[in-house]
Amino acid sequence: MRHGGQVLVNALKAQGVGRVFSVPGESFLAVLDGLHDSGIQNIVCRHEGGAAMMAEAAGKLTGRPGICFVTRGPGATNASAGVHVAKQDSTPMILFIGQIARSDRDREAFQEVDYRQMFGGLAKWVAEIDQTERIPEYIARAFDLAMSGRPGPVVLALPEDMLSASTDAPDLTPAPRPVAGLSAAQVTAITDALAAAERPLVVPGGTIWTQTDADNLARFAEHWGLPVAVPFRRQDYMDNRLPNYAGDLGVGMNGRLGAALREVDCILALGSRLGDTLTAGYELMNPRAQGRRIVHVYPDPDEIGHLWRADPGIAACPRAALAALANTPAPRRWDDWTAALRAHYEDWQTPRDTPGAVKMEQVICWLSAHLPEDAIITNGAGNYASFLHRYFRFKRARTQIAPTSGSMGYGFPAAVAASLQHPGRVVVCMAGDGCFQMTLNEMSTARQYGATPIVIVANNGRYGTIRMHQEKHYPARVSGTDLFNPDYAALARAYGGHGEVVTDGNDFPAAFGRAQQAGTLAVIELQLDPEALTTAATLTQIRAAAQKDQPR
Repeated sequence: MRHGGQVLVNALKAQGVGRVFSVPGESFLAVLDGLHDSGIQNIVCRHEGGAAMMAEAAGKLTGRPGICFVTRGPGATNASAGVHVAKQDSTPMILFIGQIARSDRDREAFQEVDYRQMFGGLAKWVAEIDQTERIPEYIARAFDLAMSGRPGPVVLALPEDMLSASTDAPDLTPAPRPVAGLSAAQVTAITDALAAAERPLVVPGGTIWTQTDADNLARFAEHWGLPVAVPFRRQDYMDNRLPNYAGDLGVGMNGRLGAALREVDCILALGSRLGDTLTAGYELMNPRAQGRRIVHVYPDPDEIGHLWRADPGIAACPRAALAALANTPAPRRWDDWTAALRAHYEDWQTPRDTPGAVKMEQVICWLSAHLPEDAIITNGAGNYASFLHRYFRFKRARTQIAPTSGSMGYGFPAAVAASLQHPGRVVVCMAGDGCFQMTLNEMSTARQYGATPIVIVANNGRYGTIRMHQEKHYPARVSGTDLFNPDYAALARAYGGHGEVVTDGNDFPAAFGRAQQAGTLAVIELQLDPEALTTAATLTQIRAAAQKDQPR
């Protein structure tokens, strides 16, 4: 006989789980007991939002569900931010929530929440385990669902009396994954569609992507002479140095690549949903009149036809399709079209000077040139990230860990998770001052478990992205976007880490070297000129343009 917490932990071990992220609560004490001496590392975080984001990042890094445990009520609501990231980013993840005793249900007991209702629109599946003997069944189904079709989050509520009860239920072994493959007829359909195109574009997507997939994509693009443009924050899906890489379609994209998307007559979407960020809010192409042929290979048949009329639409693993296409002879080549798009990308990569003694474009270009090829870069949301998107060249798969959902505060928890997953690799978190302040309490978690990310804080004293939009719509009427900042370097040192402030860009390389040599959590604060608002325009320029366009 085992209590439910032990049964659950054994089920996680059977699935190969080696690490979970949590904030403890009395509602799942039996699970905490089961984790004791289990061999599964329990990373105890400082906030449920940080714990859920770490679990989501672990899902991105491994391709397997990241695991998070939080307590009922406030713990669950705090964790919902990470579930939303997993939903929009198609990341496999399982959130376990402690729940009130079954005998108190529907009395609005202390911290009671109906989790099916709360998470119904955020998760692939939400359930509450009412019978201790059924724990293995629910865990097996949760892993299968989190990984099947379009990957995503699953939420399981755990009544505390169910967990503490005993059972002799046997464990369940994991089911083998479905065999991924593509028929010869499907490969031919893709080949025929591309052969008929004059200006095709390959758009890879999804969340589970390995170096083998990146190599297959590079080989396919090279052998066929095809251009590849990646979705928002999927820039590590192909070595950016290769001549077939045309850039990223997303927030702050190269305008000339956006213009080229209007001209494309055939898109091969391999796991991408071709959503609003990729199409500039459906301005560059619109489902009402898509105006080009779309070959859509997607693992979930319900997604095909959701936005676009696919011809053909193939419900299959896009990675399997890519492997098949990489070994298929090309019917023709598109070298001139590809070279033109690459030339636009190279020009976009040429740094544009921004104001101030510390220039983000120079910092990012230095990092791109000097970091190891397998260095992992994380970020959250903010205009600072546009410099990373524009100027950093990603070289290997699973080196860009960032939220396509645009979630602030994500970058630092993700960096902690990445450092724990790959302790021998360089992990750099790019963060704005607003972004970092949302989750910087997880510096305590990093120090407790030996994570060593290097955080580069772009400090311009404001919520920069919101200020940009504010100046465009209500120029010179500043409201709610200025920030007070702590001494980030001193704060890092207070946590036992390494901290520095850079006020002259020439000092950044040496500061980064010292941060690496410190061998611990490190924070480098960049004091930026408040005028440096975007990669292309200053605050004054954005305000002046908006004032000029306003009716008099």
